[in-house]
Amino acid sequence: MNKNFFRVRPLIQAIKGDFKRQLLRIGLFVFCVLLLVAIECWDHFAPLPAHDWMATNLKKIKVNQQNEISFAVFGDNKNSFTTFEELLKHIDQDHDIAFALDLGDLVYDGEKEKYRYFFNQLRRNLHLPILTAIGNHELKENGRGLYYDIFGPFYYSFQIGNNYFIVLDDANEIGLDFWQSRWLEEELIKSQHFSTRFIFMHVPLFDPRGGMYKHCLPEREAHKLAVLFQKYRVTHIFASHIHGYFNGQWQGVPYTITGGAGAELYGIDPSHFFYHYLKVKVKDGTAQIQVHRLPSPDYEWLDRLGFIAWLYIYAFIRIHGIEMALFLIAAGLLMLTLRSRKT
Repeated sequence: MNKNFFRVRPLIQAIKGDFKRQLLRIGLFVFCVLLLVAIECWDHFAPLPAHDWMATNLKKIKVNQQNEISFAVFGDNKNSFTTFEELLKHIDQDHDIAFALDLGDLVYDGEKEKYRYFFNQLRRNLHLPILTAIGNHELKENGRGLYYDIFGPFYYSFQIGNNYFIVLDDANEIGLDFWQSRWLEEELIKSQHFSTRFIFMHVPLFDPRGGMYKHCLPEREAHKLAVLFQKYRVTHIFASHIHGYFNGQWQGVPYTITGGAGAELYGIDPSHFFYHYLKVKVKDGTAQIQVHRLPSPDYEWLDRLGFIAWLYIYAFIRIHGIEMALFLIAAGLLMLTLRSRKT
């Protein structure tokens, strides 16, 4: 018999002895690892949380009077939990509201489980049709394709009564491409026969904070769009991306930035940085915008930083809590097994 076998034999016997003494611990470790693999496989191969969402929800919008309609607008929920769910409940309880429109950053990044979490929130708390615009966070993790598979076209238009709605895709933060620009002008020409024309986009044309703040489209692209909106008498522009509330006019066209649906707030000025949504009431060609505030963290930087940290830690636990627990258990079992071998 090979002499090397007699040298390896004691090692094999020692490993067998360790395995017998720590059978339960090793078995639990293997079980945790297999469960983690199974969860990751399910996340990857599971069906989409929705399909052709926009077309389906457009068909659900019901309006009693064609010359009078109310809808809700908000943006930048970004997988937040408490604030976003409270916002949805408030909207759901308002029987005047026919539909809601989320202006983007629906999720923290474009992974499937983040969308699954988002749709679970909708199904628990909102029974109205909801439409979306794509935001820059939906583009992360190569999420543009997944967004299309779930929601449908990146930009689209629809009409309700004598009101024309145009939803744009400027999530890349650099402006519209040639095809979308041409499509937009064609849609604006069609809209001239309607009493109102509403534009919805994620990234605003300009940053109302001015100075060093440039959380908006490049100036040249913004100016081109502003001229177009002015030329075709756009009634109102709605954007988000800046986590707060601002309103005013861009080259004569009224705008509102509504980025307070649950993501971290960008400042401590109580007149701008608070959680909220908009209720837009349109009657006989006139739009009235109401701001509905929601509970917000204190206006101190330390409180805000603590709130932001908890916001994303809590969201991570809600989405990945089981995987995190299994990973920690498996790591602990592995460390205990290695330590017992050394002793």
